[in-house]
Amino acid sequence: MSDGGTKKFSVTIPEELAATVQARIGKGSFSAYVSEALARQIERDNLRELVSAAESQHGPVERSAVEAKRALLRDDAHEHVSGNSSAA
Repeated sequence: MSDGGTKKFSVTIPEELAATVQARIGKGSFSAYVSEALARQIERDNLRELVSAAESQHGPVERSAVEAKRALLRDDAHEHVSGNSSAA
């Protein structure tokens, strides 16, 4: 994620959110937690841009097709976790 350099920023966040983060990380690095959250948000933004570009080129994806793929992924994940295999 980083090439070693850092830059200091001053940000303002709601007190309740800061307290929740602090309770979760304890004496851990608040900055590291925020950096990881920002990296995840950038990944989401990039994915949204990719989906938008694909939809503009190929048209929108049908919701039923998305749900069918999710079901397949959930099934596959369940098989790996439980140790089951569909191949006999």
